[in-house]
Amino acid sequence: MGRIQNIRKEEKDYHDYCYDNYKLFQSGSWLHKPVQTVMELLPLLADKEEVKILDLGAGVGRNAIPIAEWIRDSNRKGKVICIDFLESAINRLTSYCKEFHVSQYIEPIQSSIEDFNIMEEDYDLVVAVSSLEHVESEEHLRLVLNEIERGTKTGGIVCLIINSEIEEMDCESGENLEVHIEVNLQTEEMNQVLLDTFSRWTVLKKLVKPLEYKITRGHREVLLKTNAITYVAKK
Repeated sequence: MGRIQNIRKEEKDYHDYCYDNYKLFQSGSWLHKPVQTVMELLPLLADKEEVKILDLGAGVGRNAIPIAEWIRDSNRKGKVICIDFLESAINRLTSYCKEFHVSQYIEPIQSSIEDFNIMEEDYDLVVAVSSLEHVESEEHLRLVLNEIERGTKTGGIVCLIINSEIEEMDCESGENLEVHIEVNLQTEEMNQVLLDTFSRWTVLKKLVKPLEYKITRGHREVLLKTNAITYVAKK
């Protein structure tokens, strides 16, 4: 099995475990609430009678379902296009859409991010939370970011949260492990890639936050450390 295939199998196993053991919006995991930065952007779309939003790496709807509820409850037209590589995520997203009565506002699509075609000037908001580092390579990352740039409407917004300088450590032995993330750039380099792509945009929020949390790799508990970059900009 090649490196990318191996990484994606481990990611599938980890996410399937989370989705099987933690219900959306219940405490105990990162699924318990949407990302605050994403939700804070919705009032900036309030002047639009119809919105089209792209969620890359949507998972089971942690952000997409609250966005869809906002569309529904504000009596506007709109759709959240939800892209995820995992069939298990798309199936659960579809189920949660019914549970939260937002099926008509969400379009789930099973696809890798790099294989999804982003149409030009198509979206009012593009969200990607801890997903862009999972494209196949740095080259694919730059291509996807360029597609996002072109695919956002004038006046539209991107909200990207992307990990950089990732380290993995065995929790029991303290051994440093090979990082099983497809794209792992230094923080300065990742920031430069974002700056190059969105150079003509207005930056609304930009910060780097060191994070660490435990994940499971097979039967091994792993401590993952990262500098999480939040980048919000308006076209």
